[in-house]
Amino acid sequence: MEFDVAILGAGPVGCALALGLQHSGLSVALVDRPRANAPIRAAPVAVRAIALSYASRLILERFGAWDRLATTPIDRIHVSQAARFGRTWISREDMELPALGYVAAYDEIAPHLAGCLIAGEVRQFQAAAVPSARLRVHAEGTSGEQAIEREYGQSAIVATVSSERPAHGIAWERFTNEGPLALLPLGKDYALVWSLAGATAAQMMGVSDKSFLQNLQAQFGMRAGRFTAVGARGVAPLALRYRDSRVSPGEAYIGNAAQTLHPVAGQGLNLGLRDVWDLVELVRSTPREELGSASFAERFAGMRRSDARMTIRATNLLATLYVRRDPFSAALRSAALTAFDIFPHARRTLARNMIYGA
Repeated sequence: MEFDVAILGAGPVGCALALGLQHSGLSVALVDRPRANAPIRAAPVAVRAIALSYASRLILERFGAWDRLATTPIDRIHVSQAARFGRTWISREDMELPALGYVAAYDEIAPHLAGCLIAGEVRQFQAAAVPSARLRVHAEGTSGEQAIEREYGQSAIVATVSSERPAHGIAWERFTNEGPLALLPLGKDYALVWSLAGATAAQMMGVSDKSFLQNLQAQFGMRAGRFTAVGARGVAPLALRYRDSRVSPGEAYIGNAAQTLHPVAGQGLNLGLRDVWDLVELVRSTPREELGSASFAERFAGMRRSDARMTIRATNLLATLYVRRDPFSAALRSAALTAFDIFPHARRTLARNMIYGA
């Protein structure tokens, strides 16, 4: 079969694109392609939480897919660094928003979005082969042979952590000597994303729950109260991967197929959903016979260039600057956090770029 648009990858980004193209009058396929060497999960599975920005909420609302998605709002974000002065707060009142963002379990997002698709509007199927289409959109992961890659030498441990003090909508970002440590509100508990040197992460995966919580407490401090329990832990190596070109005639790359980011600023899925929004707008405004043209590819590349470059560079800077141990870098980090705390305009500008992109 031939389609106007074939979406390769049925994760959150691929499903969101399919939702955006419903009622477009185009023939759309959502293809769930099997991954080679896909890991076999053993129970229990660690909860991998992800932060959706307020802009991502707006996108999903306009696609009719926000309601009934289980989320916890982020009202405030506290940023600090271990063993150094300097900290800042960002609040929803600063931005005049109902929330700065929302935390959801990543594995629940794609099934929720797929469940919002209307039968007959999008053809869903599993296939290893790539179907014929005017425009094929890759949303299934970064293409290794064409990706620029930078290894950080870090791995991220994810888990759910309970504290004697309920989360109450506060997200914590703590920069340590080995990498950033984030606690995201997930109900009354926290979703932990702890970046560590690869060897340290492997060691922490093997310790008892009691020892794990003691080490976490030592790195984070008592701001969120005393940690009392930790759920199943998962770990994954961290790297920056991105395509230098995200388009060619008849082909487009979005989400992790275009860029995979360090989780330090929580921008991966949010950047992918902004890819989706621009692509939906362009596809809907382009005659179907031009979807595979070079001019269409060039227009989409131009729409996404600024946002993608800014977000990739900012995320990479945070991932590297905050693990440098030299005195100059430490002083620069402290000065930056203090400046954000003193000058509301600078703090709001930073938050606005993280929420809405470029």
